[in-house]
Amino acid sequence: MPQVRVVAEDGEEFGVMDTRDAIRVAREKGMDLVEVAPNAEPPVCKIIDFGRFQYLAKKKANEAKKKQVVIVVKEVKFRPGTDEHDYSYRMKHARQWLQEGDKVKATIWFRGREMTHRELGARILDKLEKDLADISEVEMRPRMEGNQMFIFFGPKRHKGGAKPERPAAPKSDGGGQSGPPAPAAANEKPPA
Repeated sequence: MPQVRVVAEDGEEFGVMDTRDAIRVAREKGMDLVEVAPNAEPPVCKIIDFGRFQYLAKKKANEAKKKQVVIVVKEVKFRPGTDEHDYSYRMKHARQWLQEGDKVKATIWFRGREMTHRELGARILDKLEKDLADISEVEMRPRMEGNQMFIFFGPKRHKGGAKPERPAAPKSDGGGQSGPPAPAAANEKPPA
């Protein structure tokens, strides 16, 4: 790079200058010359404290990571002969995880002759789907893979929870002023 466009830390532009001159100017100020836009023509370099630049970039990345939502897939396992109490215990855990915002994978393990009675596993998954329908949606329908059948549930999206609130909002905004006061005024006599 014979020439670069140089910008100071505070945004002041030095213009296009020779790379060696730019490095000399940066050293005179006790700072570093850092290339910030290599694809520009000519490349843009900034005179900054590189250690501080790295620190701020790392801090910004950590802040972005904190705001990031991590979705965890948790698993509940059943067998074709799972009794009612065991089923309800696992269903309650799946419900709790879905309410916390995690996804749930429900798996039915078949062994030996149980493979001939896949409908027993399908019944358990259908029952689980109905029991969790109020707080979850099925992301992947039940399917077999090897000796196991599984289904994926995800927490219900906010669209479903917002539907009951939408009809109430228009009534309180515009309908409250024009509708109810008119009948009240017709029934009451004005003060004398």
